[in-house]
Amino acid sequence: MSASAGPRPAAFLDRDGTLVEDVHYLARPEQLRLLPGAAAAVRRLNDADVPAVVITNQSGIARGRLTADDYAAVERRLDAMLRDEGATLLATYHCPHLPELTGPCACRKPGPLLYERAAHEHGLDLARSLYVGDRWRDVEPALRFGGTGVLVPSPDTPPDEVVRARREAGVAATLDGALAAFLAR
Repeated sequence: MSASAGPRPAAFLDRDGTLVEDVHYLARPEQLRLLPGAAAAVRRLNDADVPAVVITNQSGIARGRLTADDYAAVERRLDAMLRDEGATLLATYHCPHLPELTGPCACRKPGPLLYERAAHEHGLDLARSLYVGDRWRDVEPALRFGGTGVLVPSPDTPPDEVVRARREAGVAATLDGALAAFLAR
C-alpha cells in the first residue's frame, strides 16, 4: 500500500469469528483462541503499514453475561497473544449495548460511531479502508463510507448474508484472502 499525505486507510476487523474463535460471550481470557492465520494476517497489515483496528459488538455486557472488566481482560490477552506472534492492533473499540435492553445507539455495528471515532482519533480515511468480518453487519459500513467490504464466513454466518455479500461487497475464504486484493493496491 503506497503512502500518501493526509488520512490513511485502515483495516477494520471484527473480533469474534474473524480473529478469534466465537465462543459467544467471551468473558475469560483463558477462553481466547486465535483463529488459524489471524496473527499472520494482522502482521501482514502491520508490514504494509496499514493500521489494524478491531470494531466489535459486545452485547454480552448489556446482557450481564460479562462485565466491562471481563471484556478489558480479554482485550489485553488478545493484544498479548498477537504481540507474541509479532502482530499489533492499532486500537480496539467495542459497543457494550443491546438495543432491546439499553435502547438504540450509534456505536452498535453497523452503526457509524466507532468507525468515525477511530478515524478521528487516529487519522484514518474511512473511504479508503477495508471492513472485514464474518457477519454482514461487519461489512455493511464499507457501503456507508465508500470503502471495501469483505465477508469471511464462519460457522455462524447465515447463508443469506453470504449471498448478500457476494452481491454487494466481497467474500473471501480466509482473513488473509480478504487482505490480498486490498494490499495489492
